[in-house]
Amino acid sequence: MTLVLDAGALIAVERGDRDAVAVIQAARLDGRAVVIPAAVVAQTWRDGPRQALLARLLSATDVEVEILTHEVARATGQLCGATHTSDIVDASVVIVARRHNATILSSGRGDLIRLDPTLAIVDC
Repeated sequence: MTLVLDAGALIAVERGDRDAVAVIQAARLDGRAVVIPAAVVAQTWRDGPRQALLARLLSATDVEVEILTHEVARATGQLCGATHTSDIVDASVVIVARRHNATILSSGRGDLIRLDPTLAIVDC
């Protein structure tokens, strides 16, 4: 099963959070895909030289940064409209997780559940 990372997960990695890093490492060791929506990278990337841990994760060959395609962008907007929300980054995480039938590593369970109460989420 795929593991999708949201902004909270990337911030946890950047801060060296052992639990979040352990969940990601376990997925990678199990051969599970680790996917990060491009919008999540945009939300968290601020100062490359100061984000060495995050840069290392993003450049790993077994971690995929999934681009925001036209199809995903439209689905993201539709999800925001249907749920009366405006956070397109969280909505893109939900859309990517749905497409991959994935578990999400997140620090914002409540925001994601509001978008889709059926999600599989691991808290970080």
